Formats: sequence, C-alpha cells, structure tokens
Amino acid sequence: MTIDAASLSILWPAFIAGLLVTATHVPLGMQVLARGIVFIDLAVAQVAGLGVILAHYLGWEPTGAPVQIAALSAALACAMFLTWTEHRWPEVQEAIIGVVFVLGSSAAILLLAHDPRGGENLKDLLVGQILWVSPTQLLIVTAVYAVVLGLWFGLRERLGRIGFYALFGCVVTVSVQLVGLYLVFATLVVPALSTYYTKSRRYPKAYAVGVLGYAAGLLASLWLDLPSGSMIVCTIVASGMLVAYLGHSRRAS
Repeated sequence: MTIDAASLSILWPAFIAGLLVTATHVPLGMQVLARGIVFIDLAVAQVAGLGVILAHYLGWEPTGAPVQIAALSAALACAMFLTWTEHRWPEVQEAIIGVVFVLGSSAAILLLAHDPRGGENLKDLLVGQILWVSPTQLLIVTAVYAVVLGLWFGLRERLGRIGFYALFGCVVTVSVQLVGLYLVFATLVVPALSTYYTKSRRYPKAYAVGVLGYAAGLLASLWLDLPSGSMIVCTIVASGMLVAYLGHSRRAS
C-alpha cells in the first residue's frame, strides 16, 4: 500500500499521539523500573479501563465528562491503594499488583459478558484505536501531559510516594484511552529497560526507542495492512533491542 494524502491524514495524528505518550512514559517508566514495580502500569491501566467499562455499562455517554471522571477515579483509587500496600507490605508489592490486574481484568469481562459489542470493547481497551485519534483529542492530551511533565521535572524530588502514584494514575488514565493498554505498557517499560545500563545520554536514547518504534510500527502496519497497535508494540520492542545492542557493543569496545 502506498502512502498518499489520505493515509497521511490518518497517520500523522496517530504518530503525534505516540510522541505524546512517549514524552510522558519514558521518565515515569524509568522510575517504575527503579522501584521494581514493573507491572504497576498494567494494573492501574486495567482499573482505569474498568472505570470506562463500568460507565459504559451504566449507559453514560462514551465521550462525556462522567466517563473520564469514572476512569480517573478508578485509577487514582487503585494508585492510592498501591501506595498503601507498598508502604505496608513492600516485599510482596509486585504480587499485589498482579492480583489487582487479574481482578480488574476479570471484573471487566464480567461487565461485558452480556454486551453484544463486549469483545470489541475489550479489544479496544487492550490494543487501542490509535488510528482514530482526533486532533481535538490531541489538544486535550497535550495540555494534560504538559502539566504532568512540568510537575515531574519541576517537583520530582518533592512528589513522594503518594505524588508519584497520583501522577502515574492520571497519565495512565489518559494514555489507555488514547492508545490502549498494551502500548501503554510497552512505551513505559521498553525504553526504560533497553537503556537501563546506559551511563550517558539515557533520556535521548530512551526517547529514540519510542519515536522509532511508533514511526516504524505505523508505517509497517500501513504497508502490511496489519493492526497498528500490535505492530507498534513489536517495533518498539525491536527498537529497544537495537538500542540495547548498540549500547552493549560500545561498552564492550
């Protein structure tokens, strides 16, 4: 498939969405990796998605403010709970996160059991619909992410455990509705993981993983006519492996 004007009109909002997600998830992902709570994003994202599904189950307007409030409330409640468990039982925090994720996933499936579009809604939650991102949606997300990045780089040392989890919950709530749970996890973990042993310029290299992954994934999905979300996950992992390999080769030489 060739790239024409119509294709570009679909690809550029999706690519900008990827850049926005990468901008916020790279620094948060490094913190998640440093804390040893890699699967927290899956748990919080799943609970945020559960809030969206619950709002849909109650018949609320899909794009209305009540749905966003439900998703954000669910994510923040989950974040606060994980803050408490990390303080109370730090040695089993990862296991607790896993239980929260499984519980949220199961509850979502139960809510969607009698929905004729339940399977499609669940797929959208996991894989996302990045090609359907609208310019208006991007403006809102840009404003939210700008605040998040300002708080993170300006007050990071003073945020504390509660501040980190609250900020994380807000970001994941927005991101999971923008690109889906799988891409949220990949963007959060892979750039941070692939540059974990990097001793210099870690941020530029981590951001390069995300940017290259989204660009290559969107183009590959267009050329091969395959689902964009899943393809981008694969290309982000491939980009991460490439950056990690190049970094290892330079350290060994």
